[in-house]
Amino acid sequence: MRKPDWLKVPLPNSREFIEVRGLLDSLDLHSVCQEARCPNMGECFRAGTATFLILGRLCTRNCRYCNVRHGKPAPVDESEPERLAAAAKHLGLRHIVITSVTRDDLPDGGAALFARCVRLLKEEIPDCRVEVLIPDLRGNWEALERILEAGPRVLNHNVEVIPRLFSDLRPQGSYALSLELLGRAAERGGPITKSGFMIGFGEQRDEILSLLDDLSAASCSSLTIGQYLQPTAAHRPVDKFYTPEEFEGFRREALLRGFRTVVSGPLVRSSYRAAEYA
Repeated sequence: MRKPDWLKVPLPNSREFIEVRGLLDSLDLHSVCQEARCPNMGECFRAGTATFLILGRLCTRNCRYCNVRHGKPAPVDESEPERLAAAAKHLGLRHIVITSVTRDDLPDGGAALFARCVRLLKEEIPDCRVEVLIPDLRGNWEALERILEAGPRVLNHNVEVIPRLFSDLRPQGSYALSLELLGRAAERGGPITKSGFMIGFGEQRDEILSLLDDLSAASCSSLTIGQYLQPTAAHRPVDKFYTPEEFEGFRREALLRGFRTVVSGPLVRSSYRAAEYA
């Protein structure tokens, strides 16, 4: 399917983009912006921001919509938090987003490194806000507690797709487990709970509204909704390109269900303008 005009963005080639990419390379850090081929990469890098990808570049899961490579990951790099903090200080960041590949090979899913990153950033940049976008940790609630104890400002976990499509697109994930994780984080109190999903896989309107109901029932307070864009020919094709007006309609539906902040649009991704909306 040919992309509509509202999905066309300029190639990232600004001075700021080159500087941020160079900094990440020099510190041997990874950005999910690059790994997932995010359409907003140029805009965010131009603004001097990036979503840091920790725990390596290889994911233990193989979701049909995701461009992050899968395979057998390398051992955990224990020096990564220090390099991440150095990059955040160099960029002058005040809202820092950290995510990771899914590490089902680790007993805690990588929670210990998430917690170390959060604590170190808060020590090195006392007035910063840290947002973590975490995997489901395979239901290891002690690992979740370890991350929450570190004190992130935002705890984000994306459901990604409507429940009917999990078995096809996220066969190693669990919709019920994702909702439980969000609910547990909200019950504990502290961070803002956030989630997000994509549309364009052939879902129906009532399925999208039902997903909004489920996230609201899990006490999720912040939400992102974006258009799925096929990364390569090997990935799931796009079934539909939703219009900006349709995204605005879903934003209004989410607000009616009690979400405090909702960012909904064709180019929206989980960390898009995260500092602005946090």
